[in-house]
Amino acid sequence: MRKFFLFVWEITKVVCISLAIILPVRYYLIQPFYVKGESMIPNFHDQEYLIVDEISYRFIAPERGQVIVFRYPRNPQEYFIKRIIALPGEEVQIKDGKVIVYNEANPNGFALDEKYLPAGLLTEDDNSEKITINNNEYFVLGDNRSNSKDSRSFGAVDKSFVIGKILFRGWPVKEITIFNSNYWPKY
Repeated sequence: MRKFFLFVWEITKVVCISLAIILPVRYYLIQPFYVKGESMIPNFHDQEYLIVDEISYRFIAPERGQVIVFRYPRNPQEYFIKRIIALPGEEVQIKDGKVIVYNEANPNGFALDEKYLPAGLLTEDDNSEKITINNNEYFVLGDNRSNSKDSRSFGAVDKSFVIGKILFRGWPVKEITIFNSNYWPKY
């Protein structure tokens, strides 16, 4: 009987130590995420398994071109995956199928060179006016522009809704990718 209680005690210790390690990692450092839908095709597909880096944005600001996971502003129970297009304090305009960003360094604007999109893909929007991005907000778009619910429909995303950036694609096996800082486009 004593051996049984020792066994139970050892199992309890292993479980407690494991939880003490796993829970903080899961809730504060990295988080798994399944892609749902086709809004990020051709770069991310339905049912892909991703790991989200939750800690980096506590120390550094998100950058244009990075793919992020965030809570949907109209229903924070839902999670979306999109690409950052415009940063806080910038203006963005979709005109003639191009995304144009205006900022201090480019007061006349510059068209994004979106090499991650299929050649010839145009970005459509019913409203071609400039949109100002407030402090702590990001304008995000899906890579599958014709099949994406993004900032064109729900507006800029407040930083408080951002969970983190994509760190690793683990499924399917043939698509395993580590998304380090060299992976994201530089603007």
